[in-house]
Amino acid sequence: MKAGRILAVTTAMTLAGALAACGSANGGGSGSTSGGGGQPYIAIVSKGFSQQFWQAVKNGADDEAKKENVRVTFVGPPTESDVEVQIQQLQTALNAKPSAIGFAALDSKAAAPLLQQAQSKKIPVIAFDSGVDSTIPLTTAATDNKAAAAEAAKHMAQALGGKGKIAVIAHDQTSLSGKDRRDGFIDWMKANAPGITILPVQYSNSDQAKAADLAKAFVKANPDLAGIFGTNEASATGMVKGVQETGKTGLVLVGFDSGAAQIGFIKSGVMAGSVTQNPVGMGEAVVQAAVKAINGETLDKTIDTGFYWYDKSNVDDPKIQACLYQ
Repeated sequence: MKAGRILAVTTAMTLAGALAACGSANGGGSGSTSGGGGQPYIAIVSKGFSQQFWQAVKNGADDEAKKENVRVTFVGPPTESDVEVQIQQLQTALNAKPSAIGFAALDSKAAAPLLQQAQSKKIPVIAFDSGVDSTIPLTTAATDNKAAAAEAAKHMAQALGGKGKIAVIAHDQTSLSGKDRRDGFIDWMKANAPGITILPVQYSNSDQAKAADLAKAFVKANPDLAGIFGTNEASATGMVKGVQETGKTGLVLVGFDSGAAQIGFIKSGVMAGSVTQNPVGMGEAVVQAAVKAINGETLDKTIDTGFYWYDKSNVDDPKIQACLYQ
């Protein structure tokens, strides 16, 4: 990475929502009881399980469950392209007759029949992360993905001096988070950086190896490539590894999420920076909202769990560290 481009990335950080720190989330559900004196059961089905992000969400949910005196299970498919596996997991969750369900959809259309089942059985659904393209969930605990991606676009544009050809490696084109991060980034660039040309978006399906192959293909086909944006942990990490394998230097590489590899790339200056979510707070918010729903309380339609821009200059700031998952 050229020093000038690294220095061009400012140290500003953005916090979306009303979070004072990433260690806590909006809301504060009270404890609940269920018929017969047993613990209410909340079944959480995420979009994945292997990435560090989902482990952090699980940790937040588990910690909040202890505070709320509820029982929680947390599952997710091996990869974020395993839609059928996730649907099976959602069916298993419904069969267990939970008090509430937390759900982050890989494919909202595929999940629609099961969400209808939950509604007919009067099982409240709490959406999280990418949310669910449906009116059935009572609320959605998520990052404002469009705003977060726009923040990444702003920092990339600053690093490039508002000029150059860039590529986008998005993690999918079916989830709301995938679409919102892609569109938030591109829309900001089109509105604010007319000197930047964006190549057709490619999709990694949250597969690090595929992201690496896409990055290598972008570099090979575009000798004048100036930067790449990866929209999640796997896409960003794979993007960097692919560029490194080509031997290409001087690119402005910007990511989304964190994880040990990404943090290392940023500290060493290989990546210009990234946007981190608040996964622990997201898990807490899902359980808090579920408890409120079980108790019949009214929920806001969205719970903004926040985000920060971080780079080499502020990665060790306590507020940033509280949001990094590694």
